[in-house]
Amino acid sequence: MPRKTKQPTPPIEREGSPWTGLWAVVTKEMADHMTSARMRILEILIVLTAAGSVYSAMQQLRETVGQDPYLFLKLFTTSKDPLPSFINFLIFLVPLIAIALAFDSINAEFSRRTLSRVLAQPIYRDALLMGKFLGAFFTLSLVLTVIWLLIFGLGIVGLGLPPSTEEVARSLWFLLTTIFYGGIWLAVAVVFSIVFRQPATAALASIAVWLFFTVFWGILASLFAQTISPVQYGTMDEIIRQTETQIALSRISPNTLYAESMIAILQPTVRSTGFLLPVQLEGAVMGSPLPLRQSLLLIWPQFTGLIAVTILLFALGYVLFQRQEIRA
Repeated sequence: MPRKTKQPTPPIEREGSPWTGLWAVVTKEMADHMTSARMRILEILIVLTAAGSVYSAMQQLRETVGQDPYLFLKLFTTSKDPLPSFINFLIFLVPLIAIALAFDSINAEFSRRTLSRVLAQPIYRDALLMGKFLGAFFTLSLVLTVIWLLIFGLGIVGLGLPPSTEEVARSLWFLLTTIFYGGIWLAVAVVFSIVFRQPATAALASIAVWLFFTVFWGILASLFAQTISPVQYGTMDEIIRQTETQIALSRISPNTLYAESMIAILQPTVRSTGFLLPVQLEGAVMGSPLPLRQSLLLIWPQFTGLIAVTILLFALGYVLFQRQEIRA
C-alpha cells in the first residue's frame, strides 16, 4: 500500500479586525508599568526633582520679580544655584523615563518565551506592538500630567495667586509638547527592543543615542557647518550663512526641537527661534509679549517635527517587527 503523506496544517484564519485585543494589551501594559518597582523609583525621582526646582524658582521669583503677567510660566524657566530650571531637568529626565518604560517591551517577551503564546491568542502583531507602545505612551503622559498638576499646585500655594487663562493655555501646550518629546524616545527604545534580543543591549543602545544627541551632536553640527559654509573673507553674509547652517543641522536633534519649542511657549517675549538680525525687528515693540497664536505659529515646525519623528520611528519598528520570525 502506498504510504500516506502528512498534509501540512493550514494556517489559522482569525476573524475580526487586525486591532482586535489592542486595548487589552494597552490596559495590561499600563497596569504593569504603574505597579513595577522601576516606576516607583522614577516617581520618587520625579517628585523630588519637581519639588526642588519649583521651590528654588519660587525663592528666586520672590527676590527678583515684581509684577509680571506671566509669573506662573517663570516657575518652569527660572533657576537658582545650585539647581537648574525645571525645563533643563525635563530635557534629561523625559528621555530616561521613556527609555526605562520601553527598552524591554518586545525582547522581554522573547526572553520569557511568551511572545508565541500571546500571538496564539486572538491578538495580531499589529495590536500587540501598538498596544505596547500606547501603554508606555499613556503611562508617560500620565506621569507628566501629574508633574504638571504638582507644579501648578505648588505655585498656587507658594505664590499665593491663581494662574491666568493665558498661562494655563501656554502650560497645556508645554505639557503636550513634552509628551511628544518623550514619544520620540519611547519609539527609539521600542525599535531597539525589536532589533536586540537582550534588554540590557537595547537599553544601552537607546541611552547611547540619547547621549549622542545630547552631548556630541551640537559639536558635530558646528564642525559640519564650518565645512559646508566656510567663512573665507569674514563677510557678514558668510557668517550669517554659516550660523543658519549650524542652526539647521542642530535641529536634527530632538533636544533642540524641544528646547526651541519650550522657549517660545514659556517666554512670550521671544520672537524667533533662529538667527535674527536687528533690522528684522524694526517696528516691533521690544519686550512686548506675543499672543499665544503667534507663539504657536513660531514653533509649529518644531512641534510637527517632534510628532513626525515619533511616527517615523514607530513605523520603522512596525516594519521590523512584522518581518521577525517568531517560533514557539
